[in-house]
Amino acid sequence: MADGGPVEHGYPHLETVRSAITALYKRLSYDTVHTFDTSVAPADVAFCDQDDLHLGAQRVAREVVRHLRLPDARVIVSFRAMEHAAAVELAAGPEYFIELNDRFRHHRRDIGAALAHEVMHVYLHRLGLSFPGTRANEILTDTATTYLGAGWLLLDAYREDGASSQKLGYLTPEEFGYVLAKRALVFGEAPETWFTSAQAYTAYTKGLARARHDGRQPPLTAAGWAGRRRYAKDRRYALDHGVGPRGGGPYSFSRTDAAGPLRVSFACPTCHQRLRLPARGRTRARCGLCRTLLDCDT
Repeated sequence: MADGGPVEHGYPHLETVRSAITALYKRLSYDTVHTFDTSVAPADVAFCDQDDLHLGAQRVAREVVRHLRLPDARVIVSFRAMEHAAAVELAAGPEYFIELNDRFRHHRRDIGAALAHEVMHVYLHRLGLSFPGTRANEILTDTATTYLGAGWLLLDAYREDGASSQKLGYLTPEEFGYVLAKRALVFGEAPETWFTSAQAYTAYTKGLARARHDGRQPPLTAAGWAGRRRYAKDRRYALDHGVGPRGGGPYSFSRTDAAGPLRVSFACPTCHQRLRLPARGRTRARCGLCRTLLDCDT
C-alpha cells in the first residue's frame, strides 16, 4: 500500500503478470474463466460515509465472495493498526476472517478494493494455485482479482497528485490497466466508465494501448509493416543459419532436427500460452488454452 509515498509506474512485473494469466487459464479452464464474463458492478460495492462501518464492510465482502462463487459463509471484517492494507485468515472456514488497516475507517470508498484482494487470496488458496515467493504470489493475486472481474476496484483506488498519493496492490497502475484491458478485450467490457479516479482512467488507457500492442506482434497478420518486414528478415536468417533471430524478440524459430521444417514459437496475445506453428505462410490457428482464433503469416 502506497500511502503518501512514491508510486511505481511502468511495467516492471509484466512477465509475471503474463504468467499469471496463463496460469489462470490452465488451472480454471476456458469455460470457468468465461463464467466471470461480468465484473462486479459499482453499485454492488458502493460504500459511503453514511454506511455503518462494519455492516457495510461485511456487505461488500459478501458481494465479492458471491462474485467469486466461494461457499456462502459469514464474513467477519475487523479493523486494526497494521503495516499492510489488509490480511486474511486462510483457514478452512466456514467463516472468512479479514482484517483491514485502520486507515479504511476514514477511506471507506476503497474498502471494496482491499476486500477484493483478500477474498481472492481465499479463492486461490482453495484452488491450490500459487507462485513461489511472496512478491510473485501477490502479483498473481492482483492479476487474478483483476482478470476475474473485481480488480478494477484496486485500480480505482489509485490517486496521485503533487501533494499526496495512494495505491493498493503490488501491480503498478499501468499493469492494473493492462490486465483490466486484457479482460475488457475478451469480454467486451468498458471499465473506463466505472472509474471515480482520473489517474486510474489514465493508467487504464496506457494499459489498453499495451494490451492492444500484444495483438500486433508478428507473426500475427495485424502486425504493422515494420514488424512484418523484420519478421521476414528473421525468418530468412533462420532458414539460412538454422537458428532463431539475433537479439531475441516476441518469436523464436526452431527445427526438430537439421532437416526438419522450420517452426515459429510465439505467445498467444490473449492468454500468453506459447504457440508453435510451421513457418510456411498465411494460416489460421486456434490457441488450445483460451480458444482465441489467430490470423498469422508465419
